[in-house]
Amino acid sequence: MPAVVSAQSSSAPVAPSFSTIAPSLTEIEAAAATVVPEEYVSTVSGKAFDRFVVIWLENTDYDAAFGQSDLAHLAESGILLTNYFAVTHPSEPNYVAAVGGDYFGIGSDAFLRVPENVSTIVDLLDTKGISWAEYQENMPYAGFEGFNFSNQTTYANNYVRKHNPLVIYDSIANNATRLDNIKNFTSFYDDLANENLPQWMFITPNMLNDGHDTTVDYTGNWTRSFIEPLMNNTYFWNNTLVLITFDENESYAIQNRVWAVLMGGAVPTEMYGTTDDSFYDHYSEIATVEANWDLPNLGRGDAGANVFALVANETDVTVQSVDFSNIFNNQSAPGYFNDESIPIPAPNLTAVNSNGQGVLDSIVSVWGSSSSATSAAATTAAPTTTTTNPAPVFSTIEPSLTDIEAAAATVVPEEYVSSVSGKAFDRFVVIWLENTVCFITWQV
Repeated sequence: MPAVVSAQSSSAPVAPSFSTIAPSLTEIEAAAATVVPEEYVSTVSGKAFDRFVVIWLENTDYDAAFGQSDLAHLAESGILLTNYFAVTHPSEPNYVAAVGGDYFGIGSDAFLRVPENVSTIVDLLDTKGISWAEYQENMPYAGFEGFNFSNQTTYANNYVRKHNPLVIYDSIANNATRLDNIKNFTSFYDDLANENLPQWMFITPNMLNDGHDTTVDYTGNWTRSFIEPLMNNTYFWNNTLVLITFDENESYAIQNRVWAVLMGGAVPTEMYGTTDDSFYDHYSEIATVEANWDLPNLGRGDAGANVFALVANETDVTVQSVDFSNIFNNQSAPGYFNDESIPIPAPNLTAVNSNGQGVLDSIVSVWGSSSSATSAAATTAAPTTTTTNPAPVFSTIEPSLTDIEAAAATVVPEEYVSSVSGKAFDRFVVIWLENTVCFITWQV
């Protein structure tokens, strides 16, 4: 008996809309001449590292990155994470998730703003005065909130907001001091030279150097040329943990596994050229920072995420064994940013992270009155549930050859004939070829 499918509503979900911030070139040039980047420095010791540096590249399948010679060369001086996963497609939700523990239903690269009552890793770092900054290549000035900024000579893509995770959160953008911690590469090299680098940083190359508008060879060559001088800079390298990875893979039909490597002075030389086969995802970046500095959690995907084993071993944290055979993470689940009728999910206020800390006090204060705040456990469960978007399972219909032959000898096809005249044709025939659709019509 055929399955019965209920009728669906004719109204499609409506995504919230935001006014794009688009200053003129004159306004950008004026701001660039006057804005002074924030300098926020600290020396808070961590259990496994004292500085955490994240560098994200773009849109490359694991195997393609694994086979790239420059990236392979870098992996010889670090630990290759062989089962590191992005959390969805396309780019923007992955960036948002990596600093906030959720992507809130984002399924596009549109101009978006996460409401101010949603916290980020910055709020966790601030509890212990741990300095932080972002460095965005070719962003015109610190705190720029525009959608993009092109090369003014070639008009090629350079800086794009969708690759700048913290500026998308209003808890950052609406705070002038915090906003000025979102800087460009000029500030990176100034801070490096002046030994004013923060202890947490997120680095985004431009659209050429990150591979988005080029190739894996291009981005591999750039990454090696960027990292190798830093390896010889003791101020930058000593007791620093560097994560180089990709926001997502390129092939949406396969598992969203991406190439990732841990480098830096915090990696013992005897671990160079080794692999870590544990399951990780972008939420692991937050969880690892929490474990290293014994920080509270956001009550979201960070609380149940695996800590990188290198750090887990130094912080008495257990790395969970995860069956990721059905983890694909290749499509965003429904949420506020693809259906405004769905509210921003409340954090799980009872969540405890791997280092035994509860949810940040300020989050509990803001969300404590939410009726859904204590029912959000699904957002902080173990990685086997938080990161899996499994396909539904059906019982396969597999009659034997005898059954098939018996049915073929007895089944009588239905004959259903009509003669309803149409305005343009009286019969419509569809012929499908592989990966091609051909519609053929004629008058009879």
